[in-house]
Amino acid sequence: MSHVRAPAAACRRLSRLALAVAMVFAAGVAGAQQTHTDNVPPPRDTPYPGTVTLHVDANDTAQGIFRVRETIPVKAGALTLLYPQWIPGDHSPTGPINMLAGLKLSANGKPLKWKRDEYNVYAFHVDVPADVSAIDVSFQYLSGRTDSEGFEMTDRMMDMEWSKVLLYPAGYFSRGIRFAPSVTLPQGWQLGTALETASQSGDNTTFKPVTLNNLVDSPIYAGEYFKRVDLNPGGDAPVHLDIVADEPKYLVITPEQLKAHQALVTQATKLFGSHHYDHYDFLFSLSDQLSGNGTEHHQSSENGLGADYFTAWDEGAPDRDLLAHEYTHSWNGKFRRPADLWTPNFNVPMGDSLLWVYEGQTQYWGFILTARSGMWSPQQFRDALAMVAANYDRNRVGFQWRTLEDTTNDPTAARRSSLPYRSWQMSEEYYSGGQMMWLEVDAKLRALTHDHKSLDDFAKAFFGVDNGSYVTKTYTFDEVVSTLNSVAPFDWASFLRARVDALNPPLQNGIAGTGWKLVYTDQESEYEKQYNSRPQSSRHLFNFTWSIGLTMTDKGQVNDVRWDGPAFKAGISTGATVVAVNGQNYSRDALKSAIVAAKGSKQPIQLLLKYQGGYRTVAVDYHEGLQYPHLVRVEGTPDYLGEIIAPRK
Repeated sequence: MSHVRAPAAACRRLSRLALAVAMVFAAGVAGAQQTHTDNVPPPRDTPYPGTVTLHVDANDTAQGIFRVRETIPVKAGALTLLYPQWIPGDHSPTGPINMLAGLKLSANGKPLKWKRDEYNVYAFHVDVPADVSAIDVSFQYLSGRTDSEGFEMTDRMMDMEWSKVLLYPAGYFSRGIRFAPSVTLPQGWQLGTALETASQSGDNTTFKPVTLNNLVDSPIYAGEYFKRVDLNPGGDAPVHLDIVADEPKYLVITPEQLKAHQALVTQATKLFGSHHYDHYDFLFSLSDQLSGNGTEHHQSSENGLGADYFTAWDEGAPDRDLLAHEYTHSWNGKFRRPADLWTPNFNVPMGDSLLWVYEGQTQYWGFILTARSGMWSPQQFRDALAMVAANYDRNRVGFQWRTLEDTTNDPTAARRSSLPYRSWQMSEEYYSGGQMMWLEVDAKLRALTHDHKSLDDFAKAFFGVDNGSYVTKTYTFDEVVSTLNSVAPFDWASFLRARVDALNPPLQNGIAGTGWKLVYTDQESEYEKQYNSRPQSSRHLFNFTWSIGLTMTDKGQVNDVRWDGPAFKAGISTGATVVAVNGQNYSRDALKSAIVAAKGSKQPIQLLLKYQGGYRTVAVDYHEGLQYPHLVRVEGTPDYLGEIIAPRK
């Protein structure tokens, strides 16, 4: 990824090895689309007879193995079992079928032969004998064991997603299949989940029966060091922060930190005027191994950050929008969902055309709620927004050939794999590009109504309906337009299309419309310093994007080159390592000094590069000095930005 952090959202496990999943997808999805009606029964909206019992033994923390046993009621004849492929929150076919191993089927104590579908690697066929009313299924889910694969289980905690540890019968809507789940945890571990506990015996927990769609939407976080914090005391719907940590000291929360997290819940419910859960659990891992997580669910969310989230609070501002983003998804994405993104089960392809609403507006509200709750100061909010704005000012030249809407195809096309030239290829711009567009919508609504209405009114009207219901309510582009028109009449259809479905969209308009402007100085904001330097962050970048057009690691390896920027024109490639600057050993300070010295000079910056086993020197013709983004007020204009982030009373 480039210097801009993947959206809190991103809303997926950022550390998962994308290549492995892409290989699985390539193995047969295209063929499955052509023939699945012949080999895999299409889903019908009718109840599945009986309840599937599912037990997961998650006790093997040393080797990271989840051992699965299922008993599935059946009738004689052909049966197809499916491993979930299209995972909500991933927006793509990322079900890790390559991690399933040891599959065995039996009935009445006798083994049954199964055969994987010829074209669909997620489907398993079996012939059920006439005297069989239930089959037993067992397999292992082998979780990642390296940094590149990403961890789901350590010796102190785990994140268990039910979609990875079950098979289900084809031919039915997921809401029509009932499961009775249970889990065995390591001795003494505690867990957090949106599931309701039916009984507990020792380290075995049995949950109340639940439909498949709700089971998959209710992961478990568990750990040796666990703490549950009430974020909505006295509220009509309980909200808890369920924390698992590497060590007990990381569980300590100061009164000020607690107040800010409680204010997040208060400000969100004031914004939307409703809630769509009986109870909500922030599942939160604080770990230097099990981190980098962000996935939305209806009554919970998976969140993972570095172990020192609380203990290094003053240095951790860039991570603090994660919880607000995932919480917003309970309204935007889980309750209200684009019609083409809703599917009857987990093996029907999803459509992502409206992710600029689903993720883009969530990214917008994630920033706003982080500020309204006090988890960011107003200055931290502005500095974070300035970095986003600068990307769409200088670092997304790919809009010359791609539209914002076209990037909604990236979850399937790119899978968050590394890109050699992010600024030209672009990746999932519907997050932050969508955020910039919704900022302009907010400013426009305020201007049209003389500051009487805003995007808050849209949020209440669109996401706040049916208070208390968590039955998914789908929407279309026309419904988005209609609701905007109900707030303030305008040609919103043309307005939105000019930004999501046109080249070179005017994504900077929102900054100007709120009474601020983007400027560049030779000094980093405190927020950007934190963003680029936190040692436990995978980013840990040296950021010269807006000057010579490079970002690199602390070892000098280039991980992004701005397309057509000065470094690009000099012939520098992603993957190269800067060894020396103007004849001196490379360091961040040496490169900064060279950029400063070149300002006003005619001499290029000389960089010695190591790449593919060889060395070469390139001359970067750049003379405008260091460039870092900031927002400054435009005098004589309304400060809508200040109003937008003010806490709601």
